[in-house]
Amino acid sequence: MRKESSTNTFNEKQIMDSCGMAYSLSILGGRWKPAILCRLSHQTMRYSDLKNSIENISERMLIAQLRELEADQIIKRTVYPVVPPRVEYEMTDLGNTMKPMLRAMSDWGNMHRSVTEKEIEAV
Repeated sequence: MRKESSTNTFNEKQIMDSCGMAYSLSILGGRWKPAILCRLSHQTMRYSDLKNSIENISERMLIAQLRELEADQIIKRTVYPVVPPRVEYEMTDLGNTMKPMLRAMSDWGNMHRSVTEKEIEAV
């Protein structure tokens, strides 16, 4: 955790305040958030189903990423008062506004991957 008076903190705040793309990427950034959002953009999922669908993610990391997305109001966590506890995650209305952007990012990534794979094969 950085000091609030550090140059890095000041620069980060300045960039976030002046660039919507940087702010968006700070919310979406990281290794696991895109995988989580990809799954939740299609359906509501229970915690265990989400965990099982993302290979190699630790419980600690999944919980941390879900909490961040919930704090940013991108996803909603619903706990049902049953035994055993049932917890579901789904996109919020705000999160649903991201779907076209997420689809476009996915399409671009798939296109770029295929272009670079063809270039590698040609070498």
